[in-house]
Amino acid sequence: MNNHITLGEYIIDNQKDFQYSSGELSLLLSSIRLASKVVNHEVNKAGLVDILGTAGNTNIQGEDQQKLDVYANEVFMRTLINREIVCGIASEEEDDFVIIEGKNKSHDNKYVILIDPLDGSSNVDVNVSVGTIFSIYRRVTPLGTPVTKEDFMQPGNLQVAAGYVVYGTSTMLVYTTGNGVQGFTLNPAIGVYYLSHPNIKFPEDGNIYSLNEGYYIHFPQGVKDYLKYCQEEEEDRPYSARYIGSLVSDFHRNMIKGGIYIYPTSSKAPQGKLRLLYECNPMAFLAEQAGGEASDGYRRILEIKPTELHQRVPIFVGSKNMVNKAKEFMANYPEDAKY
Repeated sequence: MNNHITLGEYIIDNQKDFQYSSGELSLLLSSIRLASKVVNHEVNKAGLVDILGTAGNTNIQGEDQQKLDVYANEVFMRTLINREIVCGIASEEEDDFVIIEGKNKSHDNKYVILIDPLDGSSNVDVNVSVGTIFSIYRRVTPLGTPVTKEDFMQPGNLQVAAGYVVYGTSTMLVYTTGNGVQGFTLNPAIGVYYLSHPNIKFPEDGNIYSLNEGYYIHFPQGVKDYLKYCQEEEEDRPYSARYIGSLVSDFHRNMIKGGIYIYPTSSKAPQGKLRLLYECNPMAFLAEQAGGEASDGYRRILEIKPTELHQRVPIFVGSKNMVNKAKEFMANYPEDAKY
């Protein structure tokens, strides 16, 4: 337990490991840290104030926005904009990306961030853990010009940092800059994140599978076959089914204990449900940095070229051997790759 090292100290001490070390990324991660503490405070008192339930709006995907979704989005947007350290932000709660002008409208900042401000927010009113997911890229358009959609349409293998915050029994911030995965736990008494889970690794094998089996009848045949495999009576099986319905929580548990998270295509969701840019890419980056695997069933998630800001894809992510086994079953049905 390295609980004497704070997140702020860790970011500064490890700047040298980042190939573009200029201090901006450190400031960006510090801004996420600050915003997460504000959101955490609100999540933890959600039952005491009028912040549960829907806000009466729908987001770009046609989903009801929860009041906490809107609040978390405002907190992260405001924090990142006020600190003038990114040149653009894309949020799952916004229809389009937001261009950020620096001092004197210079557009000189190097990074864009994509964020799911409060993943799993519909679970808050039943006291289930929720989270924030973020993904950071270097812009590809010239410095000094406003960002364009091209800056956000980058494949996941070009991410420079990604992570999530899980607001649960304890609040944790987990992130990578391409040098392994580090986990920090918030001490609520003094509002400081401490390094609690250094160099997190996915177990190569696991015995947990996480997906919504209520949609079984709608799944492609490769997924059905893999589920039968998971449920067979063998020396190392059946596996345990564990599904919270909050991506951050399910992913975090499986990374610690070993397991696979699946959100496939289905006749109900022909493209899958999770968003490539806001959920799948950052989780895939974290998984690979922790020794795990992430696939859409046929392709490496991090190699998929985005075509839309709110593009959906299926995902199989988790312990390497479990994901590879699932891919074996999917390979029997190549026609299902055309989602």
